[in-house]
Amino acid sequence: MTTTTLAVLVPLLPFLAAVAGLLLGRTAPGFVRPLAVLPTLASLVLAVLVAVRQGGGQAISAATELTPTGSIPIDLALYIDGFAALVAVLVGVVATCVQIYSTGYLRDDPRYPSYAALVSLFTSAMFVVVYSGDLMVLLVGWEVMGICSYFLVGHYWETPEARAASIKAFLVTKLGDVPFLIGLFALATDAGSFRITRVLGAVASGGLDHPTLIALLLLAGVAGKSAQFPLHTWLPDAMAGPTPVSALIHAATMVAAGVYFVARLLPVFQASAAAMVVLAVMAAVTMAGSALAALAQDDIKRVLAYSTIGQLGYMTGALAVGDRGAAVFHLLSHGAFKALLFLAAGAVIHAAGTNSLAAMSRMTGLRDRVPDAFWTMTVALLALAAIPPFSGFFSKESVLGAAEHTATGHTGHAPVSAGWIVLVAGLLTALLTAAYATRLWLLAFRGRGAEVPGHGRQPLTMTVVLWVLATPSLAFGGLAYRALPAWFDGRPLTPTLLTSVLGTGLALVGVLVTYGAWQRTRVIAARHPMGAVVAHPDAEGGAVEAEAIADHARVYGGVAYAPDPADPGRVLLGPLYRPAAHGFHLDAVYAALFVRPVQAGASLVRFLDREVVDTYVRGAAAFPRWLGAAVRRAQTGNVQTYVSALLAGTVVLTVAVLLVASGA
Repeated sequence: MTTTTLAVLVPLLPFLAAVAGLLLGRTAPGFVRPLAVLPTLASLVLAVLVAVRQGGGQAISAATELTPTGSIPIDLALYIDGFAALVAVLVGVVATCVQIYSTGYLRDDPRYPSYAALVSLFTSAMFVVVYSGDLMVLLVGWEVMGICSYFLVGHYWETPEARAASIKAFLVTKLGDVPFLIGLFALATDAGSFRITRVLGAVASGGLDHPTLIALLLLAGVAGKSAQFPLHTWLPDAMAGPTPVSALIHAATMVAAGVYFVARLLPVFQASAAAMVVLAVMAAVTMAGSALAALAQDDIKRVLAYSTIGQLGYMTGALAVGDRGAAVFHLLSHGAFKALLFLAAGAVIHAAGTNSLAAMSRMTGLRDRVPDAFWTMTVALLALAAIPPFSGFFSKESVLGAAEHTATGHTGHAPVSAGWIVLVAGLLTALLTAAYATRLWLLAFRGRGAEVPGHGRQPLTMTVVLWVLATPSLAFGGLAYRALPAWFDGRPLTPTLLTSVLGTGLALVGVLVTYGAWQRTRVIAARHPMGAVVAHPDAEGGAVEAEAIADHARVYGGVAYAPDPADPGRVLLGPLYRPAAHGFHLDAVYAALFVRPVQAGASLVRFLDREVVDTYVRGAAAFPRWLGAAVRRAQTGNVQTYVSALLAGTVVLTVAVLLVASGA
């Protein structure tokens, strides 16, 4: 079987599984779980075979005309280079782990068949984005992911939080997709083709007439899909969906699509120095702002959501300094440990019965209830904090090293100012990342108070997946940074001495400072009544995840709503804590600048439609009706009346004629 055929089967198998799952979900429920797991696993195996055959060498390219358009043709094309081959393997690994994990996590959910089918469709769409060699075909996968995210985030549609989050995710990403589509058409018009190889060839020959405009339009779509400032606000709210969905969206699909798109078309963005600076500023604001917000979140999944936004900021920062190898290296490393973090968080939530870190800090024995989740989550948090020798250290330091090279003028791939922006923001974020990772670990696993109620052992499928994902978090970075350059552009990914010392030093400072703040706050917390809190809303009013255990809600009092006095984030952020906890009120700003004016405009249009247009229409219809009624009254059927009216009219006309004649 040829490599091209194998590559076509990779997205096709999950798509067929999605169709079969939707058709057989009710009539043959016994086939749902095999249809969810086996085709995705087969796609993973095929993606690995494609990667082995590609081998980091010459790109695999094939195309056939999909439809004649009369102008720029649309081709059903494949373009698989080293980037695409490895990212496809990542997508397959995470999607397979999510499907296996979901069989245990949602084993009692009556909507599991539709859920599994949508996850398969989501996976198929991401494979299309990764392997596509034509921008229009890539756009199809891009948009299908947006639709699937709407349904998956809103899986628990009976809760208002899930409904609002799904609508918000759909609208915000579509807001970025409009300029993205315009940018794709402008790019194809300048290049004369939607084929990625021809677009890159046109860029190399200087064939783009409007590089800055095209790059900025495309960046709007990337900002929406990859949750970059200022279109990142949908991602924390998307935590209302099931935890496996969060792992899939955050680790390997959806948010990774924007980073991958920029990496594949990086020469387009490098053609404009202004676009690279804008990308650097967007990355810097995203990574620093999201890290501050993560340090103040009470919901464990929202902490991880803001963490994802920050790590995506690192990836876009690497792209802003012209090093797509470092960006995709961090994408691969992040995909493993972030999927592990979300799936381990799901096990913790299931055991604790709540998403709230404040509630978990009032429990004791949580790590003993879920030892596998405790140890694997510890590994993932160390990788997130970039502590050597875990994978996040190597990939994050490769980003900082690339920024250092650009800032010191050793490369000409991006403006020097972009290098300094990314380097300073990246070092600051390294400190903050270690701080919020330490805070999460301390509050979740070092709590004091009542014993955590037992909810039974975790399903084996959930536990096995955690250890599978822990392996690359431990070993991937050290083994990969030497081998990956051959798959990418050949640039070394070895961390530099300066950024390694600074980055690791700042990370350790973040760990120690957070631990010290936590120790001080425990003294304060000792003066407050302690208690376990299970299955209560958190202090901000967010609902507990629908699958959390709610049997013990009546046992505990209103302590669930009290702010946690042992939260080191309050000490570290001080007056910034409250605005950071609310995402610096960006949603309120957007509501004031966009939502309310649009609602006011809609109210005005409705008023004009009802009171002006409808009044005119009703009047236009009423006048003939009134005229008809008046004429109808004159039709009495009495001949004498008609003759009298005729004579009277004749007399009036005669008098009028005489008056006019005498006047003349």
